[in-house]
Amino acid sequence: MTNPLYDRLFGKHKGKTSVFLQQPDGSTMTHNEFLELASQYAHTLVQLGLQPDDCLAVQIAKSPQALAVYAACAQAGVVFLPLNTAYTADEVSYFVEDSRAKVLLCDEKQAAALQPVAAACGAILKTLNEDGSGEFSVLAQTMPTVFDTVPREEDDLASFLYTSGTTGRSKGAMLTHGNLLSNSQALADEWRFTEQDVLLHALPIFHTHGLFVATNVSLTAGSKIIFLPKFDLDIMLNLMPQATVMMGVPTFYTRLLSDPRFTKELAQPMRLFISGSAPLLADTHVEFEERTGHRILERYGMTETNMNTSNPYDGERRAGTVGLPLPGTEVKITDMDTGETLPQGEIGQIEVRGPNVFKGYWQMPEKTAEELREDGFFITGDLGLIDKDGYVHIVGRNKDLIISGGYNIYPKELELLLDEEEGVLESAVIGVPHADFGETVVAVLIAKSGVTLDLESIEKNIAQTLARFKQPKKFVVIEELPRNTMGKVQKNLLRDQFGHLFAA
Repeated sequence: MTNPLYDRLFGKHKGKTSVFLQQPDGSTMTHNEFLELASQYAHTLVQLGLQPDDCLAVQIAKSPQALAVYAACAQAGVVFLPLNTAYTADEVSYFVEDSRAKVLLCDEKQAAALQPVAAACGAILKTLNEDGSGEFSVLAQTMPTVFDTVPREEDDLASFLYTSGTTGRSKGAMLTHGNLLSNSQALADEWRFTEQDVLLHALPIFHTHGLFVATNVSLTAGSKIIFLPKFDLDIMLNLMPQATVMMGVPTFYTRLLSDPRFTKELAQPMRLFISGSAPLLADTHVEFEERTGHRILERYGMTETNMNTSNPYDGERRAGTVGLPLPGTEVKITDMDTGETLPQGEIGQIEVRGPNVFKGYWQMPEKTAEELREDGFFITGDLGLIDKDGYVHIVGRNKDLIISGGYNIYPKELELLLDEEEGVLESAVIGVPHADFGETVVAVLIAKSGVTLDLESIEKNIAQTLARFKQPKKFVVIEELPRNTMGKVQKNLLRDQFGHLFAA
């Protein structure tokens, strides 16, 4: 019996002396050095009492050592739970208790705050710092560099990833060995990853994008990773000539474009720029291509499924779409009330099925049954359509759908129009309570630098294009949109901020 995740991502690189990870200071770690460290960590997990299917929760800074903890969990059969480093102790408490984690790893700066959390949940607390020091490392240094890999099946759990929880409790998505492997192989094939590639990696690794896409795809292909703690514009520009691929969120690309040092000559040696986690503005697509000659590749995924679709490597990369379903993944658009499949071009809820789709929500069978159909299709909560060429368009989240006077209003339709208005950098459209209509439309606008928006003019222009029931009843201008760590606009916060506008 084998261990699918460890064998096919990590174990196959044993003995390789080629560089796997490079840090900004130029220090490197070979594949084999990384695996020896991971084996020491696996022994340490066992010594701390973790057995196969137990959960390890980590709230630690991005580092080669943090990535080795993930490899150690795969090798030891332990369920890996990465937590956002911005979470407070109160927030961490929920995740540790809900996951039944037996060990919690944190930075020693957070140890005092998290010790009561661990104690209350019956978990052991150990420290692992960004520089690789800490109690966990001290224990690991005495351990052998070889570990007998624990047998696992493809349907065994590999990780918990918790949803953002903007409405209700965060849900723990149960991801299996098979989920992660099928997706990493499909993406490596689609994006033409090879051992010659060098990935510029500035994403966090507590999230699907940075961990299960960027890292797993590189491991699948045996690529080298330039492993940056975070996005730093100067460092990115300095190291880009050494890379062939970059994965990022839209903010990465707008920040690159804001600097005149980011030139066609600098970007020319790059093979591929990939963006996800939030939609790219059309202006960013156009400006990036004009500046560099490269067309950014957008794709679509989520916590419960990893990646579902991608614009093609060879072929038309269409701005405003998330491309075509990945091989082995089915995507359909269904009616929200009946679940029936809708005709091509009609807007409905997006459902996906494939080996990438998660096993269900941890300890939430009712919620699992609501969102994961018996035939294997997962109701994503996203609204979209599939055009005549098979490209998937996302028009918003189900929970962001505005129903005003009985009419459905899709925020994305309005946002695309507003973003084209003179002086508008970007927009977010939300529904707020209204005594007569149930909900009504509010347009939140961000102005381009140095511009004062003419709201009266914008309102008149929009009125010429949109049916009256879709037209915003209020336009507000703020300095920036609230976003989460992956760049997604947090419309729930905007609804909280502006929900009073039409209160009786």
